[in-house]
Amino acid sequence: MQDLFYASSGAMPLDQADGLRRLFTGASPRFIALVANPYVSFGGVAIERLTAALALAGRHTLVLDAAETSPPAPEGAAIELAPCIETLSPEVSYLAARGLPLRYVNTRGSSARLIDELCIAAPQADVVLVHAGASDLARLFSAQPLRPLLLAADHPSSVKHAYASLKLLAQRSGWMSCDLLIVSAAHSPRLPHIAASLASCADTFIGAAVAGWTTIDPATDASELPDQSLRSLVDHHLGLHDEAFVVARQASPRRSAGATAQLTPRH
Repeated sequence: MQDLFYASSGAMPLDQADGLRRLFTGASPRFIALVANPYVSFGGVAIERLTAALALAGRHTLVLDAAETSPPAPEGAAIELAPCIETLSPEVSYLAARGLPLRYVNTRGSSARLIDELCIAAPQADVVLVHAGASDLARLFSAQPLRPLLLAADHPSSVKHAYASLKLLAQRSGWMSCDLLIVSAAHSPRLPHIAASLASCADTFIGAAVAGWTTIDPATDASELPDQSLRSLVDHHLGLHDEAFVVARQASPRRSAGATAQLTPRH
């Protein structure tokens, strides 16, 4: 299913004036941070399943694919984003973006301008799914309260990388909770132990919480509907954005919004 996100299907005409209206009237898209993991072989499948679940929730998703293993950003993306955005389906748009956050970095180390430009370039997007490494996510979202989605697989190197990513995000962005997507055959008996081990390390050594976890089976046919566990996770993250927005409107700009809702782990 990865090829779906690496195929070109042409750019869609975009109304930048409408993007500006949405940006300044508070109708900004939701953002979901998917933490890239080079030890997970089927990251493209995870993206496909997430966008399918978001489509079922009635959302159009723009995928900003900025991981180290993703296709490089087009040269013109540093000047104008809209012509570089591909339309993959009525529910999904895609921007190849490896290296793009660094092209937008300012003197303070922030790449937040890229997020602002995306809101203008893709006014049709209800959700922006950002697939990037922890360092780039910290540059893009340092001032926003988000709960990242960690990727892992059924082997130790991927779990260690997921933990290291969470530690970096906790230190640099203050993100003290996450959810976990394990890309593996759902019947593997090790999955509950993987989730419990990561949660224990996060709590003991970082003070962070793994709020919930679920699996994505890379053998699942793309025509199948996402299972209820993944759909619940997606609905939960859409709700977290609403909670953070309300708290941000009531608090000072630098105050973080604490997320308290919990997911039921899938065992």
